Amino acid sequence: MSAPQEGGFEPATGDGPAVPDASGSRAGEVLTAFEGMLQIRRLTRAEASDPESVPAPWELHRPLRAVALALEAARVPSSAVDASGQRTATGYRVSEGEAPGSVRVEWAGPPGSGAAHDEEEALAGCAGVLRRLGWTALLYRGPRRRRFLEVEPRSSSPAPGGLAR
Repeated sequence: MSAPQEGGFEPATGDGPAVPDASGSRAGEVLTAFEGMLQIRRLTRAEASDPESVPAPWELHRPLRAVALALEAARVPSSAVDASGQRTATGYRVSEGEAPGSVRVEWAGPPGSGAAHDEEEALAGCAGVLRRLGWTALLYRGPRRRRFLEVEPRSSSPAPGGLAR
């Protein structure tokens, strides 16, 4: 989780402490933030046939935050680290992508957690969530053959299915 900006809500990125139970006040904060994002989409993309499926301008300027919010709102678990930086939970981890305006989504977990074994299915689920919200998510293999998604706003002609191998 990123450091809060002036006390405001910050979605889980997978690089902070474990997110509290989804049934508590955190769930209400996530829902409020996500509904606010959808309302901004409706207001700024009213000309679109489905304005909720097109990222709003603020999302294009803060894609990491928008992608993290989308995943957390879909109740995809986030990874977490303790104060020493050691992974303590298995789940998504979002970070800046290689291209400007892109986001990298990995499936991370503590050593021995099986995160590498589960990553293909878990990342396919993440890609599905993001595609429905107007993002293109391409699956790649990186160092040590670990998979990750490169996520960016959908272009006018997205890749078939929005998922490449």
